[in-house]
Amino acid sequence: MKVLLVNGSPNKEGCTNRALQEIAMELAKSGIKSEIFWLGKEAIMSCASCGACNSSGRCAFGGPVNEFLDKAYEADGFIFGSPVHYAAASGAITSFLGRVFFAGSRNIDSPFYLKPGASVASARRAGTTSTFDQLNKFFTISNMPIISGGYWNMVHGFTPEDVEKDEEGLQNMRVIGRNMAWFLKVKEAGIKANVPYPIQEDQIATNFIR
Repeated sequence: MKVLLVNGSPNKEGCTNRALQEIAMELAKSGIKSEIFWLGKEAIMSCASCGACNSSGRCAFGGPVNEFLDKAYEADGFIFGSPVHYAAASGAITSFLGRVFFAGSRNIDSPFYLKPGASVASARRAGTTSTFDQLNKFFTISNMPIISGGYWNMVHGFTPEDVEKDEEGLQNMRVIGRNMAWFLKVKEAGIKANVPYPIQEDQIATNFIR
């Protein structure tokens, strides 16, 4: 089993990465593999609403979006980490996830269908809860169980060294790692016991303006 962690910070070795590292170390203790996928420093355009992904399941503009999607099909769980920029997730991860989830269909063929997800926000001081809410919305529209901790998933600090002092925050990262590992093992046990997936219906799209 493997969890794919996304670092949505322009700083590869910054505070967001430190939080994700703590989770990865806890996953390893439970025998779960992990990989931290860094978005990099290059600009990531938002979805152009071209519709090309409707038939291909891949973004026509490529880049880290398709690279991630290739990995997503092989992953069993996901954790999205972002620094707080103006009380919101980073522009890079917002554009990235918009394209990733639009290209990944919402039915059983999706790379995200019934795979657990967690989000992590990193800030010097404030804006973490709004960022946390923003990232969680990608899960709740995609048939994904949400993995929680013992507190809202956040760490505080201006540098990775500051995050080291946030003992409660790092503890919660470990809780997330353990909860993710437990859920994955329970899901695996359910599949082995032939517990069927939920019945799927064709999606109904209701327009409010008629």
